[in-house]
Amino acid sequence: MRTIFSQKYLVTQRNFCNFAVDFIYIKERTCMRKIVKEVDPRYLNCPIRHVIDKFGDKWSLLVLYHLHKNGTLRFNELHRDMADCSQKMLSQTLKRLEQIGLIARTIYPEVPPRVEYNMTDRGESLMPHISALIGWAVEHFEEIADYE
Repeated sequence: MRTIFSQKYLVTQRNFCNFAVDFIYIKERTCMRKIVKEVDPRYLNCPIRHVIDKFGDKWSLLVLYHLHKNGTLRFNELHRDMADCSQKMLSQTLKRLEQIGLIARTIYPEVPPRVEYNMTDRGESLMPHISALIGWAVEHFEEIADYE
């Protein structure tokens, strides 16, 4: 019998196969069952959930803010402005924002290759709303920061 080791989980192949359908994992000789809830169909069509999920993280908002404020930027310029964001996270954020059409990526066939990012019309149409959120955050920063 084959045993699969993980940091905190010890699962034998036989036990895993017996319980995989029910999402049961063996942890330190205790069975834990994952609870599967039925999702209300109204939530699946909720525009707030779907739209905010695409750019609601802190890095996306910062990228959009910097591109709106500074215009066209290269990757290293953005990374310099957002020093606390890793290169990997910035790269993933830029790809996601490009996929949903908020920013555009332009590649120039030079040696070395030059890549620039700028806002699309869709991204620019979002900026008044983000600017309003930034204004609200500045106005209420002290009150909100006290709750940490």
